[in-house]
Amino acid sequence: MHEDYWNECLNLIKKELEEQSYNTWFKPINSISYSNNILTLKVPNKFFYEWIEDHYLKILNNSVKRVLGNKTTIEYIIKNDQNDKEESSDKLNFKLYDETNSLASNLNSNYNFKNFISGKCNNIAINAGKSITEKPGLTGFNPLMIYGGVGQGKTHLLHAIGNEIKSSNNDNRLIYVSSEKFTSEFISSLKNNTLESFTNNYMNLDTLIVDDVQFLYGKEKTQEIFFHIFNHLNLNKKQIIISSDRSPKDLDGLEKRLVSRFKWGLTVELEKPDFETRKKILIEKITNNNIKLSKEIIDYISFEVDTNIRELEGIIISLIAHSTIEKSDINLELTKKVISRIVKDSNNEIDIDYIQNTVANYFKITKEKMKDKIRKKEIVIARQVAMYFSKDFTNHSLKSIGNHFGGRDHSTVIHAVQSVNDMIDTDNIFRNSIQDLKKKFQIKSL
Repeated sequence: MHEDYWNECLNLIKKELEEQSYNTWFKPINSISYSNNILTLKVPNKFFYEWIEDHYLKILNNSVKRVLGNKTTIEYIIKNDQNDKEESSDKLNFKLYDETNSLASNLNSNYNFKNFISGKCNNIAINAGKSITEKPGLTGFNPLMIYGGVGQGKTHLLHAIGNEIKSSNNDNRLIYVSSEKFTSEFISSLKNNTLESFTNNYMNLDTLIVDDVQFLYGKEKTQEIFFHIFNHLNLNKKQIIISSDRSPKDLDGLEKRLVSRFKWGLTVELEKPDFETRKKILIEKITNNNIKLSKEIIDYISFEVDTNIRELEGIIISLIAHSTIEKSDINLELTKKVISRIVKDSNNEIDIDYIQNTVANYFKITKEKMKDKIRKKEIVIARQVAMYFSKDFTNHSLKSIGNHFGGRDHSTVIHAVQSVNDMIDTDNIFRNSIQDLKKKFQIKSL
């Protein structure tokens, strides 16, 4: 019977998704049982649970509500590959989200500081967040504004801060809300003549966390009510935490008086994760989910997927899905195929243009300066390093390499290679830089 219920849910889900998405995320899930309003599903690993909850929860929620009713709880069981048994410690469950429950904190317990990987790209934001959790509303970090590109971990960090605050003081009246949901609630309150209740609900908070405030763009009435709530909470030393995909100075379309208040406390950026941080994230994910990847594959993924954390996690889950569906091991060939489908312009060809861009970025100069006749020491060294690797990793002749660097002759390339070798022998810091760059090219050429 439980299989029939789940098949009904799948039929509804299938109508909402593209075939590839359905086959990847829902086809591998099996129904185990249904009793006492608990639907138990078996998933390949914890990644499936996390990915579905983050991306398809509303679709899953609606389908299960229609088939089994609002009181249903979903329980996930993760197969233990070592003994082919389902362990009770691997069970995950959640109550179907009730959109009418506006008093709920809306925090996702899966997002915490323990599983938020730190690195140069986010240390300041993490430390600021942890400081807030000790004395919400009473530090200089009020409001705390966290900004960064898509998929850099803003939402994870907001939930982590909220969860830590609730863990330290469960009586703290806290709400996490996206700006879109805030807007939706506000509009509903106008339609239902419950504006006073809506406003009081937010003004009586101890901590307000608002995600993606850039989506308040063009919503004048919503900005106005948010402005008054913001002022009230700030005046009463209540903690405000907000996120955006851009810095306050770039928030066009928002009222100046509102943006100016965003700057009252601390504004901190979540930067794009560097290679080592991406590698740490990847290792943490596969370790916690009992997934085996070779060092070669870990390095390759960490190097190729350099856009954001979300895309890195997407690659992992796609690899798992392909491996599960095709019943094959995750090897380098499969990894390259999956990455080529997801990451724009992903290929493992190393040409002079690629070397120039990589070296220029490493030394924080432009590729154009490298080709110019500038004789500044830092430019000359970068140019020589790029020539050195062009000789090492491409089949171009010395003359051809020189032409790619502003029409220089072959003797200049010979001199550059010799100069780099001399500095490798005499300068430890420079030698480490060459080793870092060489590792990048070696991984790229796998």
